[in-house]
Amino acid sequence: MIDVALLSIIRRWHIRDQVPLREIARRLRISRNTVRRYLRAEITEPAYAVRRSRSAIDKYAFQLSAMLKTEAARSRKQRRTLKQIHEDLKELGFEGSYDRVAAFARVWREGQTERVNPSSKRTYIPMAFAPGEAFQFDWSEDWAVINGERTKLQVAHFKLSHSRAFYLRAYLIQTHEMLFDAHEHAFNAFGGVPRRGIYDNMKTAVDKVRTGKDRDVNARFEAMVGHYLFDAEFCNPASGWEKGQIEKNVRDSRHRIWQKVPPMKSLDELNAWLTNECFSLWKQVKHPEADITVWDAWEVERPHLMRNGRPFDGFVEHTKRVSPTCLVTFERNRYSVPASFANRPVSVRVYCDRLVFVAEGKTIAEHPREITRDHGQPGRTIFNWRHYLAVLQRKPGALRNGAPFREFPDEFKRLQALLLKRPGGDREMVEILALVMFHDEKVVLAAVKQALDAGAPSKQIILNMLSRLLDTAPPPKIDAPQALSLKVEPKADVGRYDQLRNRSIQDAA
Repeated sequence: MIDVALLSIIRRWHIRDQVPLREIARRLRISRNTVRRYLRAEITEPAYAVRRSRSAIDKYAFQLSAMLKTEAARSRKQRRTLKQIHEDLKELGFEGSYDRVAAFARVWREGQTERVNPSSKRTYIPMAFAPGEAFQFDWSEDWAVINGERTKLQVAHFKLSHSRAFYLRAYLIQTHEMLFDAHEHAFNAFGGVPRRGIYDNMKTAVDKVRTGKDRDVNARFEAMVGHYLFDAEFCNPASGWEKGQIEKNVRDSRHRIWQKVPPMKSLDELNAWLTNECFSLWKQVKHPEADITVWDAWEVERPHLMRNGRPFDGFVEHTKRVSPTCLVTFERNRYSVPASFANRPVSVRVYCDRLVFVAEGKTIAEHPREITRDHGQPGRTIFNWRHYLAVLQRKPGALRNGAPFREFPDEFKRLQALLLKRPGGDREMVEILALVMFHDEKVVLAAVKQALDAGAPSKQIILNMLSRLLDTAPPPKIDAPQALSLKVEPKADVGRYDQLRNRSIQDAA
């Protein structure tokens, strides 16, 4: 091993001062061969041994490597973050910081990449977008506590490519109608529509990937694109860097947003919180290419966006057959429709939050949508007792144990408890319920409540109360047209009749 300090002395004496080798060896008390060896050496910089200091993570290197290897084998959407891995290590007794875990993971990943493919590092070209030119979209999977239960969510991410303004909206499942609803809310938040949208080859948009950029695009997705007047572009398969901004936004949102999501009562409350959080971050996050915030850049870009017109009617339509019990099954849940459509096909328009049933060109029923993701859990049945009133006229005995009639308003439940104790009370109750088919339900309930308060509820008394309520109701306002007026008043001229009389006499002659 060469001593750099000794080498420097020998070189100065021999080269600069012309001291003989024998004299140098005598002065330094070393052999002449050692002096020659130092003069032949080409080392000009000191080489020090790599310092190896002990770290708190050394004891947990094996466990951390195993965790990183397990996460690397999972899909990107199911992979845990380093913060979560750090929390797991703390439970094992690790007392170090998150930075040590991140540094270890960085070195471990570089080693894995070089071991598998030493030439895997790629080169990318920075992208630049004009104001209002494009936005990028992607889905991610995240978790939140909703109504006391930890719930897996499908999150739609949007990002304007110029200003970097981003928007998040969460759903329980990832389907076409959720995609359409997410676009509507995102364009409302951005204040307009960019001219181009960049997507990956997601199943909710692309039916089949063909050669090059050729795609078989879903018909409903194509309809949405035509409605908002932007161009849809799809990345090459497994080429996430072609929409790198939104890929980074998915990662950043887990640190900026999802780490601090409070427990929510409903999905609507969570989405309202996410919207406010996005707007707040726009004012805090700096634009990566300018010394302004994302909010300032968005205000510059907003005038360049296309005007956002009426919302796209984002439904997916299915044809279903109504069962003899007036129910339509969709996603393992059952929904009631009017009894007149039993045993007939109807059209089901599926929105993200509701189902609309259409037959004969008109809407016959509408229900809030129930989403059951646990395949081991039985589906629910959603009734509307009004749909069964026509059948109840023929079968009044079904009133006692009919499942749809458990959802009666409180006034009808109290009245039913009294009338069913009387002979013929079921028939009388059915005739009172039939009033809902001809009058406003609120007015009928008010009449029933007055009869119950009077202490003598019966059909005749309820009809009397209803008649009084209908008579005291203010008459409907009629906008009568203005009276017609003549612009040219007619003149009384009796002489015209004499002219006609003389002409008839001449014709007769």
